[in-house]
Amino acid sequence: MRKADLVNLISEKTGVPKVDVLVTLEMFFSEVKSTLSSGENVYIRGFGSYIIKKRAKKIGRHIKKNVAIEIPEHFIPTFKPSKVFVEQVKQNVTEEPKVEKE
Repeated sequence: MRKADLVNLISEKTGVPKVDVLVTLEMFFSEVKSTLSSGENVYIRGFGSYIIKKRAKKIGRHIKKNVAIEIPEHFIPTFKPSKVFVEQVKQNVTEEPKVEKE
């Protein structure tokens, strides 16, 4: 499902115009990004958490030059689904998800 599909689905189910749904969704994404950028986590009860994880410093390899490079420690955003969410997916999904190639 893409963002446009999600906007259409929400608009159909709620009766809210697509433009309003899109603006709300974009604002949600923007707020999650800015909150995570400021170092704070976002917790949504019954859905999951958007959290910041610290990646330790490590040695990588530049494949073309065959040279070892140091990758400094850094932080990445991750999503951790709630137990309720995970259980619901486990109960309802019976086959492998389809992967769309873009």
